[in-house]
Amino acid sequence: MARTIADLETPCILIDLEKVEANLQRAQAHADANGYALRPHIKTHKLPRFAKRQLELGARGITVQKLGEAEVMAAAGLDDLFLPYNILGAAKLARLKALNDKVTIAVTADSPDTVAGYAQAFSTGKPLTVLVECDTGSKRCGVQTPAQALALARQIQGSPGLRFGGLMTYPPGGKLDATEAWLREAIDLFTQAGIAVPKVTSGNTPDMWRTGQSVVTERRPGTYIYYDRMQVAAGAASFDDCALTVLATVVSRPTANRIVLDSGSKTLSNDIGNLEGYGLIKGTDITLKYLNEEHGVIELATPSDTPRVGDRVQIIPNHVCVVSNLFDVVNLVTGDTVVETVPVAARGRVD
Repeated sequence: MARTIADLETPCILIDLEKVEANLQRAQAHADANGYALRPHIKTHKLPRFAKRQLELGARGITVQKLGEAEVMAAAGLDDLFLPYNILGAAKLARLKALNDKVTIAVTADSPDTVAGYAQAFSTGKPLTVLVECDTGSKRCGVQTPAQALALARQIQGSPGLRFGGLMTYPPGGKLDATEAWLREAIDLFTQAGIAVPKVTSGNTPDMWRTGQSVVTERRPGTYIYYDRMQVAAGAASFDDCALTVLATVVSRPTANRIVLDSGSKTLSNDIGNLEGYGLIKGTDITLKYLNEEHGVIELATPSDTPRVGDRVQIIPNHVCVVSNLFDVVNLVTGDTVVETVPVAARGRVD
């Protein structure tokens, strides 16, 4: 007899397979219609089965954020990986070299020191493709000017064992014009220097839908597979598109205004951004006011005797990428039917 959601212990993750498929198809269709390659980021779902489905639909390859994720995906048969991160230290460079021998993988660098480390590790054997990471306004990693990007590309080109793979950025949300201007200036500089830029790859789900004419040739959205409150607030999706929810149980009703759930900070993300509350109860406008480690607390504006102790609710997370990394397994569902419970293969692979 098939299991249903009612058979599951809480807190746990539910993933609506029909919504996942609709989200994946919509994004791939948009990429195809707008002439850019899609290289989805698997840091959101961390599941080889979904990465393979993204490729089946037309994705160019996948993006991973850490060596551990890359190793998991490579072991599952994914063989075209982009790791947009500075890889440092002899042990990690040895692992990167082992991966590079098995699959197609590219990385990034934003400093001469990182490039020098790559050059030393890859002085023999199969060359490593390295892209220059550009800070176009997110104030995270990345070279600060197009001139610095050109200088680093020249260092990559001049290093035996390395290949210059292009430019990479993670743009600040809602500032596509500034990002575009930065990248165009860089490409003009590279053109004047006679250096080809094989690709320009950019991230983030919300801005994927606002492409227009762009020098970006590849995009790396991740959250679009599930969506969350932050994505809805950014205009990237509706709550009906949100494919992942946390199933929780009401464990206490101390007052007519207070509802306590078995889902605290070890279940839901503390990320709040510009939102109010730490998650939204699906189908309502009720949010969690605060989280303890094992408790999620709701304070109702108007006293109510429902939901009662023992009742269950589904929570739409603020930031779904963090939540999916907090669980060992997820439940794939269609309607109320649990199709399968699967391990989150790349969960916790933070190295």
